[in-house]
Amino acid sequence: MTSPAPLQRPAAGQALLRNPVIAVLRAGHADQYAPVIDALLAGGVTSIELTLSTPGALEELPRLLERFGTEAEIGVGTVTRVQQARRAIDAGAAYIVTPVMDLPTVGLCVERGIPVYPGGLTPTELLAGWNAGATAVKLFPASTVGPGYIGQLRGPFPDIAVIPSGGIGIADVPGWIEAGALAVSLGGPLLRDAFAGGSPAGLVQRAREVVELVARSRPAPAPRGAEE
Repeated sequence: MTSPAPLQRPAAGQALLRNPVIAVLRAGHADQYAPVIDALLAGGVTSIELTLSTPGALEELPRLLERFGTEAEIGVGTVTRVQQARRAIDAGAAYIVTPVMDLPTVGLCVERGIPVYPGGLTPTELLAGWNAGATAVKLFPASTVGPGYIGQLRGPFPDIAVIPSGGIGIADVPGWIEAGALAVSLGGPLLRDAFAGGSPAGLVQRAREVVELVARSRPAPAPRGAEE
């Protein structure tokens, strides 16, 4: 009997591993994205999620990649169908995020070698995405369960990588990182009024605050030689 081929799980991008914060951008139109991305980058947030609920997101993506591609890792979220994921990947998305556990979308991303963060809430949903090859599973909506949920998941699923999203405030970030989240995903609490004439300097400051909170909350690296 032939053994199944080993699962080729796409790795998370280096930008996310260095600074595990995803900024989720929802706007009236994607032509509003550029100045907000400028401010986020100035504050140190380098993983940007464009949402398909924003009109023009895929059409704007190539222009944003041309402008910010060397500084930011730009993915596409609110993906609910495999056809949307295919279009986003073809347009240059660095990663795909879904609000639901759509396994065909996970399969496409694994096949194309694109990091994918599919959403779910129950252990059954999250394990299904992880077993299908997700880079990490998106716990959504995370505010309904809290950081302790990661520890509960790690009991039966010790290796599962989790990114909480939905209802996470800036003050909540340390709890999630300390609980073992791979990264945190922030929308409204980080962006606030950025798409309604809000202060760019205020957004820069909030981004810096999140980056600093994450840095202080991450486990310290083990001393060299500690595992020898």
